[in-house]
Amino acid sequence: MTTHADFTEEEWEAVLEGPTSAGMIVTTAERGGSFREAFAMAKAFAEARQEHGSSELLDEIVAHRPETDRAKEHSKEAMKDHYLQNIRDGVALVAAKATPAELGDYRLFVTSLAKKVAAAKKEKGSDGGVSAAEASAIAEIEAALGTA
Repeated sequence: MTTHADFTEEEWEAVLEGPTSAGMIVTTAERGGSFREAFAMAKAFAEARQEHGSSELLDEIVAHRPETDRAKEHSKEAMKDHYLQNIRDGVALVAAKATPAELGDYRLFVTSLAKKVAAAKKEKGSDGGVSAAEASAIAEIEAALGTA
């Protein structure tokens, strides 16, 4: 089993930034609703904590309070690129040090968090509450995770 101890502190911070970066990408895909979306992100962590046990690595990740890397980028596109790189960095570290099952758990958690954030605010003219911009953001997140 892979744990926090298998990573340097810098690597661990990168692993922790993956899920919250996904949440931020979806949150910034559409205007408004950021309070509901932030609450959905926190709720995804809380739900994952309640389901602990199958992956020690994921248990340690969700035990941390979700913190967001506040990108200092000047444009929305640059900020999204920054967050996508955080996801790529996090998943690469997990892929290098964790078991294939733990990697799958990490990818699933990041993807499900992004989808919960997207569903937090029903967008007008959307399919099932998720706007086209949010669906596109989720597709980019999945690509960064290597699942698309």
